[in-house]
Amino acid sequence: MSAPTDAPGHGPRFDLPETDAFTRPYWEAAADGTLLLRHCAGCGRSHHYPREFCPYCWSEDVHWRPASGRATLYTWSVVHRNDLPPFGTRTPYVAAVVDLAEGPRMMTEVVECGPETLRVGMALEVCFRADGDGGGGVTVPVFRPGAGG
Repeated sequence: MSAPTDAPGHGPRFDLPETDAFTRPYWEAAADGTLLLRHCAGCGRSHHYPREFCPYCWSEDVHWRPASGRATLYTWSVVHRNDLPPFGTRTPYVAAVVDLAEGPRMMTEVVECGPETLRVGMALEVCFRADGDGGGGVTVPVFRPGAGG
């Protein structure tokens, strides 16, 4: 299943990820409010983005595992202009990289706070945003200030 490319009266959708049989559990869990990571039974490490093998030890003994949803802010950029629909209607927004409590880094968006309050190392927690229309939309993980943040 692919993300919709055209909605009536709109241009191509660049903001929705494409789902496939391999990533479907990730997107279904997100729709249910759970962030999943791939976890390697061989070396015990988690990784993100989802792969069918461990990028650390190359084991294929990897499985989906729920993440805690806790993270710290590693870096960010405030996007003031983006000409790709529908990002132009969302500006300004905070594109960020977070360190998940389980170890991996993840690209995401920080929401529910002003950019002036952001600081490296601040505590964040996952929340989920339903994007797209009812027929082909997905729910994406984003992060907001968390306990101690």
